[in-house]
Amino acid sequence: MITGFLSLLCLGLCLGYDDEHKNDTLPRPSLHALPGSVVRRGGNVTLKCQGPLQNVKFMLGKWQAPGYRREWSSAGHDAGFLLTHLGPEHAGRYFCAYKTAGSHVWSEQSEHLRLEVTDNHDRPGAPSAKIDSRVIFVTAFSCLAIFLLFPTVFLIYRRSQSDLSQQESSSLSTEDPQEGSGADGKRKTPSEAAAAASVPAEEPPGACD
Repeated sequence: MITGFLSLLCLGLCLGYDDEHKNDTLPRPSLHALPGSVVRRGGNVTLKCQGPLQNVKFMLGKWQAPGYRREWSSAGHDAGFLLTHLGPEHAGRYFCAYKTAGSHVWSEQSEHLRLEVTDNHDRPGAPSAKIDSRVIFVTAFSCLAIFLLFPTVFLIYRRSQSDLSQQESSSLSTEDPQEGSGADGKRKTPSEAAAAASVPAEEPPGACD
């Protein structure tokens, strides 16, 4: 009987603890990092918690760090928590919640925000710089390929024209050299050949006898 009473007491205390720290009726807030969630070591960042209600108390917590808790009362819809001189110990996942004035019940936690702290040589803009270098490399390679392609096409065109000219010269040389030539051995033009064909041939003397 004593064991059952202790079990019920522990269950009640656990339920009371959960109700005190979480209220599903309040909308979930949102958490953002300004200027960004990737910060250089020694820099500063502001974690801004924003909710739908005014005149509330905001709380900033850190996942897997029960002793980390910061509170801030705000007359507006949001509160900013400034973190300065960041080091590796500040990296992790943060969340926030809020509660109304005179209430001991916190809202549902916001989605976790992952904060990254990089060394001085690991600049936040390093990935974009790598992407830019890749774009420059691809563009330069494309331009070089196009520059080498034009001379190749031009040489192929010249070679084909040269082969065609040789074929035409060969076909002309195989024609009958007497075709279209006059008595003097000179080649007649098409108009001269047609005029010569229209003139009747002279009969030799004494043909009528």
